[in-house]
Amino acid sequence: MGMRSTGTPKHAAAERVELESSELAASSPPSAHARLMTWVWTLVIALFGGLLRFVRLGQPRAVVFDETYYVKDAWTMLNTGEPMSWPDEVSLGGQMVPVDTAFADGDTNAWINTAEYAVHPPLGKWLIAAGLKLFGGAANPAAWRAATAIAGVLGIVLLIRITLRLFRNLPVALLAGLLMAIDGVSIVMSRTGLLDIFIMVFALGAFSLLLIHRDWAAARLRMAAQSGANRPPQITFSWWRAGAAVLLGCATGVKWSGIYFFAVFCVISVFWDAWMIRQAGFRSPRQWLARGVFGDGLLAALYMVPLYAATYLLTWVGWFVHPNSYMRNWAATHTGQGVQWLPADWRSFVAYHAEMWRFHTTLDAPHDYKANPLTWPLQIRPTSFYWQKLDGHPGLCSLSPRSQCVAAVTSLGNPLIWWLGSLCAVLAIVIAILKRGDWRIWAVLAGFLGGWLPWAQYLNRTTFTFYSIVLLPWMILAICYVFNWVRETSSREVWLITLWVMVGVCAIVSVFFYPIWTAMPVPYEFWRMHMWLPSWI
Repeated sequence: MGMRSTGTPKHAAAERVELESSELAASSPPSAHARLMTWVWTLVIALFGGLLRFVRLGQPRAVVFDETYYVKDAWTMLNTGEPMSWPDEVSLGGQMVPVDTAFADGDTNAWINTAEYAVHPPLGKWLIAAGLKLFGGAANPAAWRAATAIAGVLGIVLLIRITLRLFRNLPVALLAGLLMAIDGVSIVMSRTGLLDIFIMVFALGAFSLLLIHRDWAAARLRMAAQSGANRPPQITFSWWRAGAAVLLGCATGVKWSGIYFFAVFCVISVFWDAWMIRQAGFRSPRQWLARGVFGDGLLAALYMVPLYAATYLLTWVGWFVHPNSYMRNWAATHTGQGVQWLPADWRSFVAYHAEMWRFHTTLDAPHDYKANPLTWPLQIRPTSFYWQKLDGHPGLCSLSPRSQCVAAVTSLGNPLIWWLGSLCAVLAIVIAILKRGDWRIWAVLAGFLGGWLPWAQYLNRTTFTFYSIVLLPWMILAICYVFNWVRETSSREVWLITLWVMVGVCAIVSVFFYPIWTAMPVPYEFWRMHMWLPSWI
């Protein structure tokens, strides 16, 4: 009788050295104290960012830019269950004034009993409505913006935790959170009742869950490789991935642009898993390519796509419940039109979506602050949300009593953060190539691929630079990627000097721009000093 072999399978023995040096190599878990300190510092940065967002949140006391759509829609949804139309003017004090002026002055119930044509899904407006409900109603401008301010703080927390999971270094993670806390686009979008910051937060939350899934899958593959398994373990399904699909459905329930994040994140997650299967020593194309890419991708789609779609549809429950919602009865008045095999309610729903699609794909109305998507990373044409001459000389205007006093809200990012981030995005790709591959580069590029590149198909559409809020976290991750490389390849002294100089200069620039991000009264000349480029005016 022959003797049974007691050695490990051939593939495991051959790949053991590579496994120990690869990204699947086990790292020592941080101590309980170290984990606690990461959360303490996370909350410190979040508190700092919260102060920048919540202090004077009710200023300006005016309906700012597209708040005219989303805040008023949210208020009528809170009161009637659906967005309602508003007149252009209402009577206030015996005079006809713009409805936005009356709304800001407290006349918040002048809507018309006609459903509003809303061109975005309802979830973002329901979130604004929740802020209105919890923080004092439409009479309090801070309540209009409470939900977005909370979202802005959550974005800081999520970015810190994502960066910590990527680079396993607390200073690099805190750098990410601090840059998010002090950036102008983040501050302005947190202090304005618009929708886009919700997409950013849902996308960050989903990406964080996919990173947790990746760590979970890596641990399972590491155990399989070390035990000498002949085939990779099941890593297709995890509740982390399922949760990511739900959050991405929520992102799409705010604006349709969330679908791009869903597509990009899913593809990257599947390829991460396939590459880790190969790294674990399962080198057969049948194991890592056929099973990892095609098998895992198909099986992941079988549960992620339905979860994503179901979540998106759930955001429309209010539309189905209310019989007078916009186009709710379209099928009844358009007999023989639409998708005939669907029930009437669903025919109306599909027709409404077709109407929204036509709006979004054909919108080319002229606008003073229209900005080509290719210019967003460099903040070439920021959006002026609010600009007003003020009577008297309040606030900083008292320092220049002969000057005209003005207040502005300009959705302009900290120029150094955005310009440096654009440069670092390119440098990060070069570094990853020189290192012969680094999975983290896809974490950096994910936001560019999902939040920016798809807009290249709409270069002639009316778009605005403030849409780039969804790009900001990945712009910051590009900076962190390069600074982490500096940390790994330089002396501690060089690393710390580089870090503190960059943080200090960016902080000074943010202090300089903060008044025109938050409608602080300033002399006209002071505002003009901030217009570094003619296109910023």
